[in-house]
Amino acid sequence: MEFEEPDHLRAIREAIRELCRGFGDEYWRRHDREHEFPWGFYDAMAEAGWVGVAIPEEYGGGGGGITEASIVLEEVAASGAAMNGASAVHISIFGMNPVVKHGTEEMKRRYLPAVADGSLHVAFGVTEPDAGLDTPSIATRAVRDGDHYVVHGQKVWTTKAHIAQKVLLLCRTTPLAEVSRRTDGMTLLLGDLQVPAVDIRLIDKIGRNAVGSCETRYDGLRVDVEDRVGDEGAGFRYILDGLNPERILIAGEAIGIGRAALRKATQYARERRVFGRSIGKNQGIAFPLAEAHMRLRAAELAVREASWRYDNGMPCAEQANTAKYLASEAAFFAADRAMQTLGGYAYADEYDVGRYWVESRLMKSAPVPQEMVLNFIAEHVLGLERSY
Repeated sequence: MEFEEPDHLRAIREAIRELCRGFGDEYWRRHDREHEFPWGFYDAMAEAGWVGVAIPEEYGGGGGGITEASIVLEEVAASGAAMNGASAVHISIFGMNPVVKHGTEEMKRRYLPAVADGSLHVAFGVTEPDAGLDTPSIATRAVRDGDHYVVHGQKVWTTKAHIAQKVLLLCRTTPLAEVSRRTDGMTLLLGDLQVPAVDIRLIDKIGRNAVGSCETRYDGLRVDVEDRVGDEGAGFRYILDGLNPERILIAGEAIGIGRAALRKATQYARERRVFGRSIGKNQGIAFPLAEAHMRLRAAELAVREASWRYDNGMPCAEQANTAKYLASEAAFFAADRAMQTLGGYAYADEYDVGRYWVESRLMKSAPVPQEMVLNFIAEHVLGLERSY
């Protein structure tokens, strides 16, 4: 068993750290405060080839795996960019995985090079207001009309819909009442976003405001049949192929946020002097920060195992879910202890830990809540009866 990080992964870390040095804390504070997408950062990542790191080389990408992608996103988050930085590139890095795995050759050649070079933004539309995590209950409908599908429905929490040109849209092509299995009858389409048939509205949020989340309404959106991903009715299976890698990526981002929060807290603990000594000399400060470090290290090992198994074609659902759960818990613990270490100053924007605290809390709820991870482990790993 080897634990030394390979040279090419260390090189990725160093390259991302160097790039991110050009985008300091004030850059991220300003973009979060002004709800402005970080185009400068995104363009720099695209120009350096990192947006296409996980897209196959034959389509203009870097040909890397989920391990390389997760390290890129971990280092972006750890730079202080946190979720605003990671979410700006997350979907571009791995969101088109259903197309890579199930799209036609013509579809791959038409879209993947533009995603890899950063010129094409694609959003992901699955979640609906009334369905939530019960994906088979989605109501967005796509009806075949000759060489097109006509889409009517509503999605929510569609990241970057306001700036993306395309959306991977999960729709019902067969009503739920007419299928033998609830997961049948859903189809994945790659549709246009910036057209009159789509109404896009930003959702006011408490954090991660540099990257918008949107409510989208589709009223007669026409999607060419050639822009269907795979077979009609098999869309649910296609999005499942992306769940494990997404959870691994989110786990890597969580580790990065935890590292950023811990770095701020330990620096403050060394420099802040009360009663004639640094507050870091007090065990009430030092011990929780030491615990945060250990939690992050343990979670990082879980992330690395999960990404290694995925890249080697091995079953990894247990490991991916475990990594997401542990990393989210570790990140929020680190950010929460950073808040406690800074005390009142944690509420000052200039120290950034409040931003890390809000954004790390998001990772305990999205893209899958911790409770659903526990449901998965209880049922599929421990063999207990399904609870829902």
